[in-house]
Amino acid sequence: MSSFEKVETNRLILREFIETDIQGVYQYASDPDVSKYEPWGPNSLKQTEEFVRICIEYQHQKDRVDFELAVIEKSSNKLIGACGIHISDKGNREGWIGYVINKLYWRKGYGTEIAEKLLDIGFNEFKLHRIYATCHPNNLGSEKVLQKIGMKKEGCLRNNMWCKDSWRDSLLYAILEDEYNQE
Repeated sequence: MSSFEKVETNRLILREFIETDIQGVYQYASDPDVSKYEPWGPNSLKQTEEFVRICIEYQHQKDRVDFELAVIEKSSNKLIGACGIHISDKGNREGWIGYVINKLYWRKGYGTEIAEKLLDIGFNEFKLHRIYATCHPNNLGSEKVLQKIGMKKEGCLRNNMWCKDSWRDSLLYAILEDEYNQE
């Protein structure tokens, strides 16, 4: 699959990035609170432009495995974040998901709504067997989202990521297709 049709949830639209999304991305990507637990950020405008350019390049991958999408709130038609599903191992039908949301939209259930839709796409469209996600051990909001969508904690990856001048741990969560289909 090389192109991605926009998908909708109750309150959100997930769609391919376009060049005019730069300002919306910059609003959250330049915020130190949003990037606190991320390996990136706070981003400059130039770094934001580069991120959007890479996301647009993904759309032209021959055997596409990276789907990084803009998150649009339906009621306001505003870009409020980004999310992605990435196929990390085609042979073993494995992929991973991620999401980030502008802090003005935190604690509204959007993270869960996004993550649920990414699982739906991963298992039903891409026919994945296993989907995983990682989060910083102190990112309790993200960890709650992963638990809510039925992912199981598999452990802690110790010092697995060089992040903002030091090594950091990552919690590893995953869900298998048969577990997903039971829910």
